[in-house]
Amino acid sequence: MAELVERPLVLEGGGWADYALLDSGHGRKLERYGPYRLIRPEAQALWAPRLSDWAADGEFVPGSDEDGGGRWRFDRPLPDEGWPLAWRQVRFTAQCTPFRHLGFFPDMAPVWDWMRGQLAGRDGAETLNLFGYTGVGTLALSEAGPVTHVDASKKAVAQARANAALSAMQDRPVRWLVEDAGKFAAREVRRGRRYDAIILDPPKFGRGPRGEIWRIEDGLAPLVADCRRMLDADSRFLFVTVYAVRMSSLALAGLLAELFAGLPGRIEHGDLAVREATAEPSGAPGRLLPTAIFARWSNPG
Repeated sequence: MAELVERPLVLEGGGWADYALLDSGHGRKLERYGPYRLIRPEAQALWAPRLSDWAADGEFVPGSDEDGGGRWRFDRPLPDEGWPLAWRQVRFTAQCTPFRHLGFFPDMAPVWDWMRGQLAGRDGAETLNLFGYTGVGTLALSEAGPVTHVDASKKAVAQARANAALSAMQDRPVRWLVEDAGKFAAREVRRGRRYDAIILDPPKFGRGPRGEIWRIEDGLAPLVADCRRMLDADSRFLFVTVYAVRMSSLALAGLLAELFAGLPGRIEHGDLAVREATAEPSGAPGRLLPTAIFARWSNPG
């Protein structure tokens, strides 16, 4: 029976050559993406900034409603087609999107590392990446074996394929599918498919390629239940991240504990967070900025 670890964890990400969280505070964060410095809203940055100079190339100015909206304002021109970044061996294009992010989520870096470690030594491991977006996680895991990458956005999947070519990984065993995640998972269950690992990174709200409506409060539990049916005692993990939702990571863990009761392994939960590059005045490391909640089932075998 899977063990539920009630004490929450923090999966901490730091900067790397092409990314850094430079500072945060007063509801905003200052980040470096390659050669560019950008400011974005961050509701959880309740404290005051450490740096006095927040000179940036651009800033996302949010709309007046809590459900999103807003626009980018640029003080210096940025490439309309985006610019290349790299994480480990994966190369991808960063671009200022209308949704305030840059086409990838840098706080996922420690998750990608953890998942690669879970699959280490298992040649040919099959991974399912639902809501795979622009494919950085898919490409990071493709060295372990085949990956099925599913996203409802045709544009996102096209960008993921372009990132694979940019990384010289276009020949990796990846299935790129423009599909509604829930419908695809249900079909895979009916087909009797199994996977060694499943990644879930669902949005709060979304639409499928045929107008399907996704609301995380309604869709997450049945989708995770279908994912559980595609895993067995030889599988390695399921990882769920959730952004911008009034939900506790303990609630996610409770859902997994109920569904994974018949499997070995352990269930953990907590926060994703990124550490600021700017040190405290005392010289201590920079603050941790929480960005999302997660829950995971893992089975080292």
